[in-house]
Amino acid sequence: MTQVVELTEAAAYQVKEMMVNNEEEGSFLRVGVNGGGCSGLTYGLNFTRERNEEDEYLELHGIPIVVAKEDAGILNGTKIDYKQSLMGGGFTITNPNAIASCGCGTSFRTAKKEGTPEKC
Repeated sequence: MTQVVELTEAAAYQVKEMMVNNEEEGSFLRVGVNGGGCSGLTYGLNFTRERNEEDEYLELHGIPIVVAKEDAGILNGTKIDYKQSLMGGGFTITNPNAIASCGCGTSFRTAKKEGTPEKC
């Protein structure tokens, strides 16, 4: 069975740094999907201290991760990486379920869920 999300070592290192810098040790990394963006759906990455009964839970590279059950199907097989460049760094998200994305790469849609696109 495919893992809901994959977190690379580089992404895990960055998440750990952010947890320390933002005093979020002991929190979960919540990975989710929200409506919006040019293509209808956007990714959400944030810290939470709450874990709901319906959440899927996994731990990768020492990072506790929760994904809402309703988002798990949309995110199934998604890879979260962190890339550093001369212009700075940022997370990259590769979702095999996305069939379209906007030019800037921050929003997407899937065959089963389109979300609510915003005007760009």
